[in-house]
Amino acid sequence: MIRTLLAVCAVALTPTLAVADPGAPDIDEPGGVPQGYQLVWSDEFDHGRMPDARKWAYDTSRNAEGWYNNELQYYAARRRENVRVENGALVLEARHEDLTRMRDYGGQHFSSGKLVTRGIASWTYGFFEVRARFTCAYGSWPAIWLLANSGGWPDGGEIDIMEHVGRQPGVIHGTVHTASYNHRDQTQRTAQKEIADLCADGQFHLYQTTWTRDRITIGVDNRNYYQFSRDAEGGHGAWPFDAPEFLILNLAIGGWGGDTDQIKPEDFPQRMEVDYVRVYQAP
Repeated sequence: MIRTLLAVCAVALTPTLAVADPGAPDIDEPGGVPQGYQLVWSDEFDHGRMPDARKWAYDTSRNAEGWYNNELQYYAARRRENVRVENGALVLEARHEDLTRMRDYGGQHFSSGKLVTRGIASWTYGFFEVRARFTCAYGSWPAIWLLANSGGWPDGGEIDIMEHVGRQPGVIHGTVHTASYNHRDQTQRTAQKEIADLCADGQFHLYQTTWTRDRITIGVDNRNYYQFSRDAEGGHGAWPFDAPEFLILNLAIGGWGGDTDQIKPEDFPQRMEVDYVRVYQAP
């Protein structure tokens, strides 16, 4: 989802359904906060009406040109209709509307929100946990992910903690991209997990990643379902994950989420709600 670092954030999410990685098979093992890890950063979204500017920034970098992956949204900044804190949760809301009065409007027929910690907070290694829920209409594409501060894409590395695409309701995806393994070359490393009540009941779930010097595991609700391990012979192209990455929360429309001609305006607004974001690290 490269031209500049700002463009990286849009193009790194793959528009085509990935296939499972035969070199790093799916796993089923206990997850959750590793023993001894300590909380180093969090947002509980318990105060105010808008995201805390000391913790989050808005990414609007491709609004005028249009976002990559055939996405259809305009990402608004500091607009409560799209991004707000409400009832103890962050709300990202995608709406069917034309924001023609915005100076960077690029002709989009949907608005939404995208928050990043870039330039504010980033981490090398740790346990990342986001408690979230979202609606599952065709065309929606909520995502929780990490992206390198520097190095370009895919060389700097990307960790997709959770993606859900409306064309495949009830299934979440965890994916790793590097110079050697990425969707551009159809070599990305990925797995998926079906969650029975994800869409039907609108339940909150825990989306989790443990990132260490030698391994990345991705899980949901304290159960890991995917792992990606350091390849000692692959060099930086296979394992760039020894440098800081920042966190991204966004709700895209179209692209991998679904074909434009099948998205129904009457299904909107769609939402992703985040109860909290927590980052733990080893002492």
